[in-house]
Amino acid sequence: WASYPLAVLLFLAGWQVLVMIFDFPAFILPSPGLVWERMLTAFQDGSLIRHTLATLTEVISGLAIGVAGASILGYFLSKSKMMEKVLSPFLVASQAVPIAAIAPLLIIWFGSGVISKVLICSLTVFFPMLVNTLVGLHAVPSAMRDLMRTLHATRRQTLFYLELPAALPVLLGGMRVSATLSVIGAVVGELAGSDKGLGFLINVGRGQYDTALVFVAVLTLVLLAVLLYGFVLLLEKRLLRWQEAK
Repeated sequence: WASYPLAVLLFLAGWQVLVMIFDFPAFILPSPGLVWERMLTAFQDGSLIRHTLATLTEVISGLAIGVAGASILGYFLSKSKMMEKVLSPFLVASQAVPIAAIAPLLIIWFGSGVISKVLICSLTVFFPMLVNTLVGLHAVPSAMRDLMRTLHATRRQTLFYLELPAALPVLLGGMRVSATLSVIGAVVGELAGSDKGLGFLINVGRGQYDTALVFVAVLTLVLLAVLLYGFVLLLEKRLLRWQEAK
């Protein structure tokens, strides 16, 4: 974490040098100073906070639904090899269709409100989390399963005392990926059709050639993704402390 501020400073310095050398007009590549001024303006008039909260609501809701749904389905698929073989081709085929291609359809079907954005976000994170759930549960040692059966453990006891702790590192790895993908999913939905959110702010800036506003929205999205990723890392560190104690 200590190296992050230095990396940010180097990035900003390189950005400023690039603008100075090539003398780009502001509507092509604004300087860091112009972007900062535009951010302050958007913050002061409340638009940045309002649109950030709208996107954050969609991201958290979609992430929670997508992760929960994928984890539950992954658990049941891991218990039935036949069901996994039947559904796997359909799940894989669904990933061949880019979410950006079906986002307009979902907006037509569910409207341009929050529901469609949450659904797009959930679909974006669903498959990666499902794969990680299956991998994590399949990686549980068979000897440990035999031991639980010898102890006459119930399915619930096996889940909470063996399968979940054993698969937790892989599940949390899936949550890392899902945390960043959830931001992408929400923005894709907002870009396809919305009247609020950071994706909407990007559309406004693009339409008005206010490139500084586009940068403000993009940098805010990056910050949201980093914060969500960091939260999952903290959660992982807390839940996996028992591994460090070995």
